[in-house]
Amino acid sequence: MADYIEDIDKFLKRLFPINRSITGDGNRETLRILQEIIPLEIKEYPSGQKVYDWTIPREWRVKDAWIKNSKGQKVIDFKDSNLHVVGYSVPVSRKIKLSELKGYLHYLENLPEAIPYRTTYYYETWGFCISYNDYIKYFNDDETYEVLIDSQLKDGGLSYGEFLIEGGKNSGEILISTYICHPSMGNDNLAGVVLTALLAKELSKRKLNYSYRIVFAPETIGVIAYCCNNETEMKKINTGFVVTTIGGPGKFGYKQSWQRDHFINKVTEEAFIKNNIDYIKYPFDIHGSDERQYSSQGFRINTISITKDKSYEYPYYHTSLDNLDFVKPEYIQESLHLYLCVIEKLEKSRILDVHVQPDSTRFSSQGEVYKNLYPFCEVMLSKHGLLSGMGGSQLPVNGVIEELDIILWLLFYCDGKMSLSDISLKTGIPLDSLRYVALKLKDKRLLVKNVKKGIHCDVSS
Repeated sequence: MADYIEDIDKFLKRLFPINRSITGDGNRETLRILQEIIPLEIKEYPSGQKVYDWTIPREWRVKDAWIKNSKGQKVIDFKDSNLHVVGYSVPVSRKIKLSELKGYLHYLENLPEAIPYRTTYYYETWGFCISYNDYIKYFNDDETYEVLIDSQLKDGGLSYGEFLIEGGKNSGEILISTYICHPSMGNDNLAGVVLTALLAKELSKRKLNYSYRIVFAPETIGVIAYCCNNETEMKKINTGFVVTTIGGPGKFGYKQSWQRDHFINKVTEEAFIKNNIDYIKYPFDIHGSDERQYSSQGFRINTISITKDKSYEYPYYHTSLDNLDFVKPEYIQESLHLYLCVIEKLEKSRILDVHVQPDSTRFSSQGEVYKNLYPFCEVMLSKHGLLSGMGGSQLPVNGVIEELDIILWLLFYCDGKMSLSDISLKTGIPLDSLRYVALKLKDKRLLVKNVKKGIHCDVSS
């Protein structure tokens, strides 16, 4: 493998300042820069297009944003950090007392130097993210502040990038996916974007047995839109990788695919062992990145993620301290080498002869059996009144099973075959808790008993 340290450093520094979101010019600029590495095709899906249970939102653009004190001095300025503005904030221009403004300010007392990352994609409001130190320094109860967010929500498009590398004749296909929607944060997920582009460059120079589908898309809505518009192609994929959080200084690990005995897990562990790397094995869970979409019932693609400071695991996650002091080119180079080792093993093994392996656990299917009516990707929980709160702030708590966890596991496993008893055995969630939430989802018309149908994509509108 070539030494990409200088390239990694160069592209990290160029891409880091760009203001990315789930839509907008920042994503287009990012994809155009990646075209300098690989012949990436840049495409768009229009605002308003229905994609399974979701609708592609209007495009968000922000020109300027700040807060001034009563002396006219800017105390918070979007130009200093694009994390200062809550993503997808609606326009605002007004003078406001701190007692009211407090409800629109987000900070972290436990990380007083950090600016948190927050979004409001599907609920129209506005807000500023600041460090707790700046809050203490600049904000006083008896003062009036002037706030401005010069933003726009208009019909536009959701941009994504795609690069297909053709392998041998009649070969299987492997997915490599990463997300481009996060603004200035290094490990989550600029490191993954740069690694994926260089991984694709390296693969394009090789003679391959298998084909590779490389996807750069906004997290969740972007991948849902991609799956919906490429449903037939996605069902042909054998296995794959979701590239995320691979640039930190911490210990290597990997998140297993949804089937523990799938060969992608075995091959990944062999790569760690070959390189004498002590690693953390993270079992599949329903939180995380776009493995949630690819492993949903409609696709059931087994994907893994190699990590170096995994999502939720490091203190700077979703903050301004996840910067280029935290992420280093040499860490990304190490991760790139590991991904290539896994792919080389796949190429040599020639074992991509099945799409989904049978689960090693046998199920009785006795008792109450429910069917998810939206098997293709996850449902939009907020639309059904099942999720609230500002985006970026929801963090799973180890060892604590909350109702959101139960909702997600039920929607993942309720396929009309597995009973609630089966799901209880598999997840460790008490049967009574599953039954209570299943009835709630039934009332929301997300689950039904023993009905074999699902909502497919219709992109004709």
